[in-house]
Amino acid sequence: MRTYIIRRCLQSFIVFGAILIIVFSMLQITGNPAAVLMPLDSTDEDIQAFSKEMGFDQPIPIQFAKFILGSDLVDNLLGSEREKEKVDELERDPDAPKIVRTKGVIRGDFGFSYRHEIPAMGLVLEHFPNTVLLALVAVLIAVVISIPAGVLSATFRNTWIDYTSSVGAMFGQSMPNFWLGLVLIIVFAVYLGWLPTSGYDAWYYIILPSITAGLYATARITRLVRSQMLDVLGMDYVRTARSKGIVEWLVVVRHALKNASIPVVTLVGFELGILLGGTVVTEAVFAWPGVGFLVVDAINNQDYPIVQAAVALLAFVFVFVNLVVDILYAWLDPRISYS
Repeated sequence: MRTYIIRRCLQSFIVFGAILIIVFSMLQITGNPAAVLMPLDSTDEDIQAFSKEMGFDQPIPIQFAKFILGSDLVDNLLGSEREKEKVDELERDPDAPKIVRTKGVIRGDFGFSYRHEIPAMGLVLEHFPNTVLLALVAVLIAVVISIPAGVLSATFRNTWIDYTSSVGAMFGQSMPNFWLGLVLIIVFAVYLGWLPTSGYDAWYYIILPSITAGLYATARITRLVRSQMLDVLGMDYVRTARSKGIVEWLVVVRHALKNASIPVVTLVGFELGILLGGTVVTEAVFAWPGVGFLVVDAINNQDYPIVQAAVALLAFVFVFVNLVVDILYAWLDPRISYS
């Protein structure tokens, strides 16, 4: 078990490191970052001078080291007193952009937002609780609906209950989030007037976004529960329990569902990780004040530090959640850690 945990931690570290390389490349693939940061009426000479002052003309490995470790630490390691003096001078200039020196990813610093001129990660963390709330409510809805639906579908196989559940699951996996969100807005907000279309001023504002975000997870979990229950219901120990005269619902819940729950727990954790890192479309449709809505606004305004901070945070959460789920899976089923 210990070896398995260490191996999974190393794999997660490698995955997150690869993600950081992609995050760092976001600004590099735009060309010269100085051209993005400078005003539109800047001359080529001004852009080149600013690029040199900011260190964008330095080799990519040095820029990446500063992105990860921080400008101050890299300058100290390289002995770049001249670079530090330039940075200090720019930081004292009230008209200079507040993005000169960062403490690096290892200290959670992605620089300042170009638009808001406040730390990018701080702004992302302000919106992150709303994304977490939306993801948790969506997963809760998915679990509450999918587990009973999957159990009933397997228990009453080839009946109208099974057919209804299967068709509903196929519909849930086929319906795009943005389309479902628009349909819910038209029906429940515009036509019926029961629920608001956007924002977050009361608890009921989360109903439509959470249903939209959780539909796909509901469909996947329902199909998995049904599949696992069908396998377990055919096992010898289930038939033995029935032959002893145990009530059917006790056989289903205590014997069948309990043994079919391990893959379901894994999928629920995986879906939670996906929702924490992938509610951008839902948040954009409902103007939900989460990280996804912030990222869309940052992309439209070319505010790359916010995009970098948001992608790094959501990727870290996704990797961490999957690591915890894998360890939990190995703990529930020790065969996994020895495979």
